[in-house]
Amino acid sequence: MTELLYQMDSYLREFDATVRAVRDEGVVLDRTAFYPGGGGQPADTGMLTDAEGNTYRVVGVKRLDGQIVHLLEGDARPALGAPVHGVLDWERRYLLMRTHTAMHILCGVVWRDYGAQVTGGNMEPGRGRMDFEFEHLHKDLVQEIEEKINAEVAAAREVRVAILPREEAFQIPDLIRTKINLLPPHIQEVRVVEIVGLDLQADGGTHVANTREVGAIKIVGYKSKGRINKRLMIALEEGL
Repeated sequence: MTELLYQMDSYLREFDATVRAVRDEGVVLDRTAFYPGGGGQPADTGMLTDAEGNTYRVVGVKRLDGQIVHLLEGDARPALGAPVHGVLDWERRYLLMRTHTAMHILCGVVWRDYGAQVTGGNMEPGRGRMDFEFEHLHKDLVQEIEEKINAEVAAAREVRVAILPREEAFQIPDLIRTKINLLPPHIQEVRVVEIVGLDLQADGGTHVANTREVGAIKIVGYKSKGRINKRLMIALEEGL
Protein backbone atom coordinates (compact mmCIF):
# COMPACT_ATOMS: atom_id res chain seq x y z
CA MET A 1 0.00 0.00 0.00
CA THR A 2 1.46 3.35 -1.06
CA GLU A 3 1.41 6.13 1.56
CA LEU A 4 -0.33 9.10 -0.06
CA LEU A 5 1.67 12.08 1.16
CA TYR A 6 -0.37 14.61 -0.81
CA GLN A 7 -3.53 13.84 1.16
CA MET A 8 -2.47 15.95 4.14
CA ASP A 9 0.24 18.12 2.52
CA SER A 10 -0.61 19.36 -0.95
CA TYR A 11 2.42 21.69 -0.88
CA LEU A 12 4.98 18.86 -0.75
CA ARG A 13 7.09 19.33 -3.90
CA GLU A 14 9.78 16.68 -3.28
CA PHE A 15 9.98 13.41 -1.37
CA ASP A 16 12.10 10.30 -0.86
CA ALA A 17 10.70 6.81 -1.43
CA THR A 18 11.58 3.19 -2.17
CA VAL A 19 10.59 1.21 -5.26
CA ARG A 20 8.22 -1.57 -4.15
CA ALA A 21 7.29 -2.99 -7.57
CA VAL A 22 8.48 -2.63 -11.16
CA ARG A 23 5.93 -2.98 -13.94
CA ASP A 24 5.90 -2.55 -17.70
CA GLU A 25 4.10 0.77 -17.24
CA GLY A 26 6.39 2.11 -14.50
CA VAL A 27 6.99 1.71 -10.77
CA VAL A 28 5.09 1.45 -7.50
CA LEU A 29 6.58 3.36 -4.56
CA ASP A 30 6.11 2.92 -0.82
CA ARG A 31 5.12 6.60 -0.54
CA THR A 32 4.34 9.37 -3.00
CA ALA A 33 3.43 13.03 -3.33
CA PHE A 34 2.22 12.48 -6.92
CA TYR A 35 -1.58 12.74 -7.22
CA PRO A 36 -2.88 9.79 -9.31
CA GLY A 37 -5.82 11.67 -10.79
CA GLY A 38 -9.49 11.44 -9.97
CA GLY A 39 -12.54 13.60 -9.32
CA GLY A 40 -11.87 15.48 -12.54
CA GLN A 41 -8.33 16.48 -11.52
CA PRO A 42 -5.53 15.18 -13.81
CA ALA A 43 -2.61 13.19 -12.42
CA ASP A 44 0.68 14.88 -11.58
CA THR A 45 3.85 14.72 -13.64
CA GLY A 46 7.48 15.12 -12.64
CA MET A 47 10.75 13.26 -12.17
CA LEU A 48 12.26 10.38 -10.21
CA THR A 49 16.02 10.13 -9.58
CA ASP A 50 17.78 7.06 -8.17
CA ALA A 51 20.95 6.87 -6.03
CA GLU A 52 23.16 6.51 -9.14
CA GLY A 53 21.80 9.76 -10.55
CA ASN A 54 19.64 8.16 -13.23
CA THR A 55 16.52 10.18 -13.95
CA TYR A 56 13.10 8.91 -15.00
CA ARG A 57 10.37 11.15 -16.34
CA VAL A 58 6.97 10.61 -14.67
CA VAL A 59 4.40 11.27 -17.39
CA GLY A 60 1.38 10.32 -15.29
CA VAL A 61 0.13 8.23 -12.39
CA LYS A 62 -2.63 5.62 -12.46
CA ARG A 63 -4.37 3.20 -10.15
CA LEU A 64 -3.78 -0.22 -11.74
CA ASP A 65 -4.72 -3.52 -10.10
CA GLY A 66 -5.08 -1.78 -6.76
CA GLN A 67 -1.64 -0.15 -6.99
CA ILE A 68 -0.52 3.46 -7.52
CA VAL A 69 1.69 3.16 -10.61
CA HIS A 70 4.02 5.99 -11.62
CA LEU A 71 4.04 5.89 -15.42
CA LEU A 72 7.58 6.38 -16.72
CA GLU A 73 8.71 7.64 -20.12
CA GLY A 74 10.81 5.21 -22.14
CA ASP A 75 11.89 1.70 -21.19
CA ALA A 76 14.38 2.36 -18.36
CA ARG A 77 13.20 1.63 -14.81
CA PRO A 78 14.80 2.01 -11.38
CA ALA A 79 15.56 -1.30 -9.68
CA LEU A 80 13.24 -3.05 -7.26
CA GLY A 81 14.11 -1.86 -3.75
CA ALA A 82 16.02 1.18 -5.00
CA PRO A 83 15.71 4.48 -3.12
CA VAL A 84 14.44 7.30 -5.34
CA HIS A 85 13.87 11.02 -4.99
CA GLY A 86 10.66 12.39 -6.49
CA VAL A 87 10.15 15.95 -7.72
CA LEU A 88 6.78 17.22 -8.93
CA ASP A 89 6.26 19.59 -11.85
CA TRP A 90 5.31 22.19 -9.26
CA GLU A 91 4.07 25.02 -11.49
CA ARG A 92 1.56 22.65 -13.09
CA ARG A 93 0.51 21.09 -9.76
CA TYR A 94 0.02 24.45 -8.04
CA LEU A 95 -2.12 25.70 -10.92
CA LEU A 96 -4.22 22.53 -10.61
CA MET A 97 -4.56 23.14 -6.86
CA ARG A 98 -5.80 26.68 -7.50
CA THR A 99 -8.16 25.42 -10.22
CA HIS A 100 -9.58 22.66 -8.02
CA THR A 101 -10.21 25.09 -5.17
CA ALA A 102 -11.90 27.45 -7.65
CA MET A 103 -14.22 24.60 -8.63
CA HIS A 104 -15.13 24.06 -4.97
CA ILE A 105 -15.80 27.79 -4.56
CA LEU A 106 -18.14 27.64 -7.55
CA CYS A 107 -19.85 24.52 -6.23
CA GLY A 108 -20.17 26.03 -2.74
CA VAL A 109 -21.74 29.25 -3.97
CA VAL A 110 -24.15 27.51 -6.34
CA TRP A 111 -25.26 25.06 -3.64
CA ARG A 112 -25.58 27.73 -0.93
CA ASP A 113 -27.43 30.31 -2.98
CA TYR A 114 -29.31 28.24 -5.58
CA GLY A 115 -29.52 24.70 -4.14
CA ALA A 116 -28.25 23.14 -7.37
CA GLN A 117 -26.48 19.77 -7.25
CA VAL A 118 -23.41 18.93 -9.34
CA THR A 119 -23.98 16.46 -12.17
CA GLY A 120 -20.44 16.40 -13.59
CA GLY A 121 -17.15 18.22 -13.85
CA ASN A 122 -13.63 18.18 -15.20
CA MET A 123 -10.53 20.38 -15.12
CA GLU A 124 -7.14 21.07 -16.58
CA PRO A 125 -4.49 23.51 -15.35
CA GLY A 126 -6.17 26.92 -15.16
CA ARG A 127 -9.54 25.88 -16.58
CA GLY A 128 -12.53 23.76 -15.58
CA ARG A 129 -16.16 23.04 -16.24
CA MET A 130 -18.94 22.02 -13.90
CA ASP A 131 -22.48 20.86 -14.66
CA PHE A 132 -25.37 21.70 -12.33
CA GLU A 133 -29.07 20.93 -12.00
CA PHE A 134 -30.20 24.36 -13.18
CA GLU A 135 -33.46 24.53 -15.08
CA HIS A 136 -32.77 28.08 -16.26
CA LEU A 137 -29.42 29.79 -16.72
CA HIS A 138 -29.00 33.21 -18.34
CA LYS A 139 -26.41 35.95 -18.73
CA ASP A 140 -27.48 38.01 -15.71
CA LEU A 141 -27.43 34.97 -13.43
CA VAL A 142 -24.00 33.93 -14.73
CA GLN A 143 -22.68 37.43 -14.01
CA GLU A 144 -24.18 37.26 -10.52
CA ILE A 145 -22.48 33.92 -9.87
CA GLU A 146 -19.12 35.24 -11.10
CA GLU A 147 -19.33 38.19 -8.73
CA LYS A 148 -20.19 35.91 -5.83
CA ILE A 149 -17.36 33.45 -6.42
CA ASN A 150 -14.82 36.25 -6.65
CA ALA A 151 -16.16 37.68 -3.41
CA GLU A 152 -15.32 34.31 -1.81
CA VAL A 153 -11.78 34.52 -3.20
CA ALA A 154 -11.42 38.01 -1.72
CA ALA A 155 -12.79 36.78 1.63
CA ALA A 156 -9.52 34.81 2.09
CA ARG A 157 -11.27 31.77 3.49
CA GLU A 158 -9.10 29.04 5.02
CA VAL A 159 -9.15 25.64 3.30
CA ARG A 160 -8.85 22.67 5.66
CA VAL A 161 -8.38 18.95 5.02
CA ALA A 162 -9.28 16.05 7.34
CA ILE A 163 -9.63 12.28 7.08
CA LEU A 164 -12.64 10.97 8.98
CA PRO A 165 -14.13 7.52 9.68
CA ARG A 166 -16.86 6.87 7.12
CA GLU A 167 -19.63 6.77 9.74
CA GLU A 168 -18.56 10.13 11.17
CA ALA A 169 -18.13 11.71 7.74
CA PHE A 170 -21.60 10.73 6.60
CA GLN A 171 -23.12 12.53 9.59
CA ILE A 172 -22.13 15.78 7.83
CA PRO A 173 -25.13 17.23 5.95
CA ASP A 174 -24.69 17.52 2.18
CA LEU A 175 -21.22 15.92 2.27
CA ILE A 176 -21.78 14.49 -1.21
CA ARG A 177 -22.66 17.27 -3.66
CA THR A 178 -22.69 15.15 -6.78
CA LYS A 179 -25.96 13.74 -8.07
CA ILE A 180 -24.56 10.22 -7.58
CA ASN A 181 -22.58 9.13 -4.51
CA LEU A 182 -19.26 8.00 -6.01
CA LEU A 183 -17.75 6.69 -2.76
CA PRO A 184 -17.59 2.87 -2.89
CA PRO A 185 -18.96 1.06 0.19
CA HIS A 186 -15.53 -0.43 1.02
CA ILE A 187 -14.00 3.03 1.63
CA GLN A 188 -13.97 3.26 5.41
CA GLU A 189 -12.07 6.54 5.74
CA VAL A 190 -13.29 9.65 3.95
CA ARG A 191 -11.11 12.64 3.12
CA VAL A 192 -13.04 15.89 3.46
CA VAL A 193 -12.10 19.35 2.20
CA GLU A 194 -13.60 22.40 3.90
CA ILE A 195 -13.60 25.97 2.69
CA VAL A 196 -14.35 27.46 6.09
CA GLY A 197 -17.70 29.22 6.11
CA LEU A 198 -18.61 28.19 2.57
CA ASP A 199 -18.20 24.56 1.58
CA LEU A 200 -17.54 21.09 3.02
CA GLN A 201 -17.29 18.06 0.73
CA ALA A 202 -15.80 14.61 0.40
CA ASP A 203 -12.87 15.05 -1.98
CA GLY A 204 -9.60 13.31 -2.82
CA GLY A 205 -7.81 16.05 -4.75
CA THR A 206 -5.24 18.73 -3.94
CA HIS A 207 -6.10 22.28 -2.88
CA VAL A 208 -4.55 25.56 -1.84
CA ALA A 209 -4.67 26.57 1.82
CA ASN A 210 -6.61 29.83 1.37
CA THR A 211 -9.08 31.04 -1.25
CA ARG A 212 -7.02 34.19 -1.88
CA GLU A 213 -4.39 31.97 -3.56
CA VAL A 214 -6.89 31.11 -6.31
CA GLY A 215 -6.86 34.60 -7.81
CA ALA A 216 -9.54 36.03 -10.07
CA ILE A 217 -12.02 33.53 -11.54
CA LYS A 218 -13.73 34.24 -14.85
CA ILE A 219 -16.82 32.39 -16.09
CA VAL A 220 -15.81 32.06 -19.74
CA GLY A 221 -18.91 30.29 -21.00
CA TYR A 222 -22.14 28.51 -20.21
CA LYS A 223 -24.42 26.18 -22.10
CA SER A 224 -27.40 23.90 -21.73
CA LYS A 225 -26.67 20.18 -21.52
CA GLY A 226 -30.30 19.19 -21.11
CA ARG A 227 -33.57 20.38 -19.63
CA ILE A 228 -32.23 20.67 -16.09
CA ASN A 229 -28.51 20.27 -16.75
CA LYS A 230 -26.46 23.43 -17.33
CA ARG A 231 -22.70 23.80 -17.73
CA LEU A 232 -20.49 26.61 -16.42
CA MET A 233 -16.91 26.96 -17.70
CA ILE A 234 -14.35 28.83 -15.62
CA ALA A 235 -10.78 29.99 -16.13
CA LEU A 236 -8.12 31.51 -13.93
CA GLU A 237 -5.96 34.30 -15.30
CA GLU A 238 -3.35 31.80 -16.59
CA GLY A 239 -6.08 29.84 -18.36
CA LEU A 240 -7.53 32.74 -20.35
